[in-house]
Amino acid sequence: MKPDLCQPVEQVAPRLLGAVIRHGPVAVRLTELEAYDGVTDPASHAYRGRTARNAVMFGPPGHLYLYFTYGMHWAGNISCGPEGVGCGVLMRAGEVIEGLDVARSRRGPASDRNLARGPGRLSQALGLHAEHKGSDLFDQGGPVTLEVPPGQPEMIMVGPRVGVSVEADRPWRFWIGDSPFVSDYKRSPRAPRAAAGVPMAQRWDG
Repeated sequence: MKPDLCQPVEQVAPRLLGAVIRHGPVAVRLTELEAYDGVTDPASHAYRGRTARNAVMFGPPGHLYLYFTYGMHWAGNISCGPEGVGCGVLMRAGEVIEGLDVARSRRGPASDRNLARGPGRLSQALGLHAEHKGSDLFDQGGPVTLEVPPGQPEMIMVGPRVGVSVEADRPWRFWIGDSPFVSDYKRSPRAPRAAAGVPMAQRWDG
């Protein structure tokens, strides 16, 4: 199923929870996602406009935007919003549901819970690299595909994004509330102190 990815990014992100991303023998069920809203969002890679690095975010929705982080990890995003806008959803965590042996071999000494718990781990478990950047995730003949179920998880939680130093209190991290395959919340040490009354987690009501 291909959902309408031209909706506002904070509506697209929770809709993609439970979707399955697949590359070769490994499939990961997405349990945690973060929304980034292009030129209106200082925490977004697209905030300063289109560049060679972030061009995929400004292209058609439903494509894979990969970026290298910390000099060692690839992080994967799903482009969304109207073409030219530059929105994306970061795949923050997931559960490996197929190809466990392959994912384990890629991740080394990690528990099954930690195989794809974190953006870099998720991409490593899937075997994603630079050559996969720009892949059309809804092209069933492509190297990386995304399958979105018709329904949504029963319990969706929402809270601040992890590790961003600006717009740190924007509640645009979404996760499956009863899943153990999600990240621990960590606030960036460079972020301002949380505003009084900002909840770290609450149930998303759509």
